[in-house]
Amino acid sequence: MFKGLGNLGNLGNLGNLGNLMKQVQDVQAKMAEVEEELAKISVEGSAGGGMVTVIANGKQDILSIQIEPDVFTADERDMVQDMIVAAVNQALETSRELRVEKFSQLTGGLKIPGIV
Repeated sequence: MFKGLGNLGNLGNLGNLGNLMKQVQDVQAKMAEVEEELAKISVEGSAGGGMVTVIANGKQDILSIQIEPDVFTADERDMVQDMIVAAVNQALETSRELRVEKFSQLTGGLKIPGIV
């Protein structure tokens, strides 16, 4: 009845496919858990000896920027802007490292494009 299907007529491998699909679903669930965990973790970047501090979460969202009042003088505006950029970049880099660490634990160190 199913001529020309060759090895497709053997349905014994469907159990393996079912197991693989279950594993994929398990990994997806664990990834969602890691994403939730990362959203709850805060990391900090600072510049100018702590004059500018940026707080980000593990999902690389900037949560706050704190600037010491002593920084606000008209002649230091460019320096303050540079410190903000430096602090943001430091916070985001720390967040990226945290993300890679968390997902590496999940994938057993395997680097999967688009995940880490």
